[in-house]
Amino acid sequence: MATALGIKAKDTFAIFSLLGLLVVGAAFNTVKAENLPEQSTVQVVISLDEHSVLAKRFEDTAREMQAKADEQKKLLEQYEEMHLYGWQSHNLKSHASALIRKYEQAARSNMKEAVAHRQMAQRQFGSNVIHGGETPQTGSN
Repeated sequence: MATALGIKAKDTFAIFSLLGLLVVGAAFNTVKAENLPEQSTVQVVISLDEHSVLAKRFEDTAREMQAKADEQKKLLEQYEEMHLYGWQSHNLKSHASALIRKYEQAARSNMKEAVAHRQMAQRQFGSNVIHGGETPQTGSN
């Protein structure tokens, strides 16, 4: 019977501990919601930078994929000049052609993503937000 009480005490303690954490978490979320207007400006500014960084990464990846495709094109040219016969020749050429298609598709896809992120950054920039959190001056002063 002593072990049954010990288990119940442990379960009760665990339940109260979890409830305490939920209460503390709910209070923290309330404080966080009160600061939302200031944070939204910061998030917009950060997301401008994030879109620019993401666009650059996608562009870099697209260039890498295109470089790999170009390398495979050179290999394909070499395979076509070599005097290989049968399945060996066919396998090398088809493998190089498949890699060219794969890398070029990846390059196109990455460039599309880069363009999309550049456009998102421009749209946010156009919504009168600059990195300093100031609105741009329009008209003559």
